[in-house]
Parts: sequence; structure tokens; C-alpha cells
Amino acid sequence: MNWGIFFFIAIAIILMRVFWLRIKANSMNSESFKALPPKDQLAVLKECLLNNPTETNLGNLGEFCKAHEINAEIESYRPLLAKQLEITKRKDAIAEDNELYAQESAWMDQIEPFEFSEAKTAKMSGDESLAIQRTIEGIARLYSDEAIEKRLKDLEPVYPKATKLLEGYRNLMEIRDNSGADEKSLETLRKKRDTWQEDLLTIEL
Repeated sequence: MNWGIFFFIAIAIILMRVFWLRIKANSMNSESFKALPPKDQLAVLKECLLNNPTETNLGNLGEFCKAHEINAEIESYRPLLAKQLEITKRKDAIAEDNELYAQESAWMDQIEPFEFSEAKTAKMSGDESLAIQRTIEGIARLYSDEAIEKRLKDLEPVYPKATKLLEGYRNLMEIRDNSGADEKSLETLRKKRDTWQEDLLTIEL
């Protein structure tokens, strides 16, 4: 199964997809982009780079991280960017594309969504419900299997539904890994991913 094809179609967050359709973030100076809260700006920039790997999008993410004092090794993404551009010129590199996308997703998740910081602040103030809500919103903005699984595991002691979500995600991974790359299979995966995403964002406190 081609990770790049599947995730280009299916991984986007519900709200993020709206931003992606409305905002062409090749410029951080657009009024529509500047009007977004920083956590949404970060999500847009990461999504743009992952789905449209260009020097411009990498530079935009780097500028944002610098402006918000986010410690991110932006230059370490450059080899992945170069590899992606190389692979897109070839038609027989599905296995390489799968592996590369996994690497890109893991790299992207090193820049944590702001929602996790908000969750920590809420927890320190004693608002456990808000902490859970922000954590779930942060999980919805992760890309790699490892990061999603880890965050759901960490959430289990305080949020029983996390166990169900983790099982559901692992089932989704299994279906994905054994699926074909034809249009019908991709549509089935997209629907299953959307269902899981909706369940994730339906917070039960």
C-alpha cells in the first residue's frame, strides 16, 4: 500500500482540511493565514510541506519556528525534500515512497502541535477535562503511527476511551498495510479513517 497516496487523501484533520482548501500558504503574509491562531498556522504549514514538498514551504515552516522560538532542525528535512523530488520523477519507487513518507511523518511530529502545551498548562491548573480535550486535539494533528500510539497510550490512565481509540487505530493500520492502491480501496480507507477521526474528536468526559 502506498503511504503517500493514502495519507494525501486520508490523514488530514477535519478542520485542517478546511484550512488547506481555503489557504494557499505559499505566503505567510496572506491575510487569511495571519488571521489564524498560531496553533492553526503551524498545522497549516506542516500540512503544506508534507503534501507539497517545496523549498518555499520548508522556508515558511522554518520562519514560523524561528518567530515562535520552536527548537526545530529545519535543515534536517532538506535531504527528505530532495529525496521526495527525486522519487516523484520515477514510476517504480513505491517502496521508497512508503519509507520516505514514514520518515517525513516522524520528522513532522517532532514539532509538537501547540495543543500539547495547552494541555500541560491546563493540567497544571487542575483542569483535567480541558487537558484531555487539548491532548485529543493535538493527537488529531499528528501524522506518524508511533506518535499517535504513544499519545493514546499516555492518555489511557485518565481517559478510558483512549483504549478503544488505540485499538481502532491499530486496526486501521492493519487494514491500510494490507490494502491495495486502487481507487475503491483508497475510498474505503478514507471512509474508515474519517470514521476513526470523528470518534477521536467526539470527546467523552
